[in-house]
Amino acid sequence: MTHLRQKMIDELRCRNFAPSTIRSYIRAVEQFSRYFNCSPHQLGPAHVRQYQAMLFSHRKLASNTVTQHLAALRFLYVKVLKRGWSIAETPYPKKVQRLPQVLSPEDVSKLIDAADSPFHRILLMTLYATGARRAEVAHLKVSDIDSQRMVVHIRGGKGRKDRDVMLSPKLLDALRRYWRGLKRKPTDWLFPGNAWHTGTRPVTTKVLWTACESAAQRAGLRHKHIHPHTLRHCFATHLLEAGADLRTIQVLLGHRDLEETTIYLHLSTRHLGATASPLDALTIRPQGEQTSRT
Repeated sequence: MTHLRQKMIDELRCRNFAPSTIRSYIRAVEQFSRYFNCSPHQLGPAHVRQYQAMLFSHRKLASNTVTQHLAALRFLYVKVLKRGWSIAETPYPKKVQRLPQVLSPEDVSKLIDAADSPFHRILLMTLYATGARRAEVAHLKVSDIDSQRMVVHIRGGKGRKDRDVMLSPKLLDALRRYWRGLKRKPTDWLFPGNAWHTGTRPVTTKVLWTACESAAQRAGLRHKHIHPHTLRHCFATHLLEAGADLRTIQVLLGHRDLEETTIYLHLSTRHLGATASPLDALTIRPQGEQTSRT
C-alpha cells in the first residue's frame, strides 16, 4: 500500500488539505485496509458497507466519526483510484447533534485556579479568553499578540482561515508574567515545546488536553469530562449570556455558517430563562384539590 498511500497524500496536498486532515484520512484508509487484510484497490462498495456496519456495531463509533471514515474512503476511490461512488450504495449516516458540555463561570475559575503549573494555567486562560481551538492556541506565535490593538491574531485556523479575537487585559497581564518567567525568551512560538519551553516547535495539542484533564481532577470537576473544546464552548456561551450577538460570536469562533453558532442559544441560561413555559399560562387546580359541585 506504500505507493497508493503516497499517491493519496499527494492528491490531498494538491488540494491544500490541512496536515491534520491528511493524517486523519490516511489513518482511516489504513484501518480499512487492515480490517480486510487487503489493498483498498481490490475492495469495493460492498466492503465499504460491511466496514461501515462494523464501525457502528463493534467499535461503537459515533455517526460523525463514521462519516469522517467514509469521507476518507470516498476521497480515495473518487480522487485517487478514479472510481465512481454511489451515495445510494454507501449512504452517510444520519447526523446526531448533541449539546456540548458548558461550565459555569465559577467552575471555569475553579479549573484555571487548579492548574498544576504556571504553564498549564496560561494555556487554560488562553483557551478560555480567546475561544480558540486547541491547535490554534498551540500554534500561536509571539507576533500574534497585538497589545497595541488589543487583539490576538489566529493564523491558519480551521479551513485555513485567519481571524482576530479580542485580547483580554487580564490575559495580557498573565502572558507578560509568563513571559518574564521564561528562562529563554522565544522568538517564534508563544508556547514552545519541551519540558523547559525552549523547543523550536510549538507544544503539542496533547499538552493542552493534559492541562485540562489534570486541572479538572484537581478542581473536583473530573466527572464533567472537560477537554480544551469545553472552554471554547464556555467562551461562546458566556459571551451570549453577557449580551453579545450571534453574528459577533460567529466571527470570533471562525464559524463558516451562522447555523453552527446557533447551538449556543440552547446552552445560554439567559435565553432559556427569558422564555416562559406554556404551562405557566394555564389555570389549573393544585394537586389534591377537589372540583366544587353545585
